[in-house]
Amino acid sequence: MNFQEDIGIFELSLVSLFFMFYFLYLVRIYKINQQIKVNLKAVFMKFILRVTFFTLLIISLLGPNFGIKEEKVEVVGKDIMIAVDLSESMNANDIQPSRIEKVKFEIKKIVDEFSGDRIGIIMFSGEAFVQCPLTYDKNALNLFVETLNTGLVPNSGTDFGPPLELGLSKLQDENSGDNDFKSKIIILFSDGEDFGEDTDQSIEKIKENSLKLFSVGIGTDEGSKILDDFGNFKKDNEGNDVITKLNSSSLRETADKTGGKYYEISKNKNEINQMITEIKNIKGDIIDQQTSNISENKYFYFLLIALVLVAIDFIFVSKIISL
Repeated sequence: MNFQEDIGIFELSLVSLFFMFYFLYLVRIYKINQQIKVNLKAVFMKFILRVTFFTLLIISLLGPNFGIKEEKVEVVGKDIMIAVDLSESMNANDIQPSRIEKVKFEIKKIVDEFSGDRIGIIMFSGEAFVQCPLTYDKNALNLFVETLNTGLVPNSGTDFGPPLELGLSKLQDENSGDNDFKSKIIILFSDGEDFGEDTDQSIEKIKENSLKLFSVGIGTDEGSKILDDFGNFKKDNEGNDVITKLNSSSLRETADKTGGKYYEISKNKNEINQMITEIKNIKGDIIDQQTSNISENKYFYFLLIALVLVAIDFIFVSKIISL
């Protein structure tokens, strides 16, 4: 047998008060016994009876559990794949401290907001890779988010096709035969134009499965220079500094084609909270089933026995004073 609650100050206070008052009661009986003969056997029986029902009352307060039964629990929630652009332009600092650092901060906010849902991370540039599969482990997610940097993937231009295709594939792997994709979501973080050739094909598959796609553009219209791995500004073939600007048209188009929405992070606005609200309004689905061993709270039996003993104490009054 175990208990739902640990013994606390309230229970300890009740025990202390019970024994304190009972001690005073016994002192009074002792003083009476010096003048008039007291039936000590009756006093002892009363003490045992009252300690017993008081102990049962304390046990019922603690919520005694015994008798284990198996119960299937349906886990309702959403599956969210977050695709993060790790091309070199994400090192630009027109969004402080840099675009990639700002994205990491916002992803951690998303992880905190959807603590009951599964979240996975895809990193991409010209190719896409799963950095973290769908998981409930928020500590692991935050660790993976913290390690995101532009050196993790080959930089060969931005291509939305591979992360969308990979995200759809992973969500299909996790989808049971009875569920559709209405609670499956892809969030695409990027700053640039899509140079891929297979993006339209991936978008069509997303539309066919009614999967939700939200795109997030990060950067400014003015743009900024890009630092390379050696701390120098990146230059083009003519020796001019490369200026990277937010190119939102591809991101808007990708979201619009799937019936999704485009959000933006720039100097003057941050629409992540609006996106979080939108995702919260999406109804969750059964994404997992778990078997739990559940112990039932049997406080009622202890309380019932205690009340019966209290009734006996009041109904059958034993004479403790011999005349």
